[in-house]
Amino acid sequence: MAKGKFENWLTEDGLLLLKGWARDGLTDEEIAKKMGINVATLYRWKDKYCEICEALKKGREPVDVILEDTAFERATQWRTVKEVTRALQFNRESGKKELVVIKEIEKKVPPDSTLLIFLMKNRMKDKYGDKQQLEISGQLDTNPFAGLTEEQLRKLAKDNG
Repeated sequence: MAKGKFENWLTEDGLLLLKGWARDGLTDEEIAKKMGINVATLYRWKDKYCEICEALKKGREPVDVILEDTAFERATQWRTVKEVTRALQFNRESGKKELVVIKEIEKKVPPDSTLLIFLMKNRMKDKYGDKQQLEISGQLDTNPFAGLTEEQLRKLAKDNG
């Protein structure tokens, strides 16, 4: 396939290739490079040709769902992990060293709190985001001496000095 020309990417083969690259997790920048175009050109083509935009979107959707599912499970559920320890031991029958299982342990692994925090901050930004909007109302007096007469100011200065 000739690189660059948008017509080639609107064919069934071109769209299938774009979909595959998106499914493989390539970024728009990486896809543009493989297409032999500038990323800005890819963005224009995505705006202009809905087929290209849809192919990339459909390629990413199933992977995004799998990633979300996996992240959600790791962030919320306990898991059981099997740890196997092996060592080389001499086998008298064969006269050779063999890899033998010495110990098997099943461990309970707690949910990944870091991942949970990440998901909450990104999915519920208004509630858990680092930046929170605060609204302050009322007036702020910048000069506490604004309402005093000259005589009162002199008295204050004399008392503090």
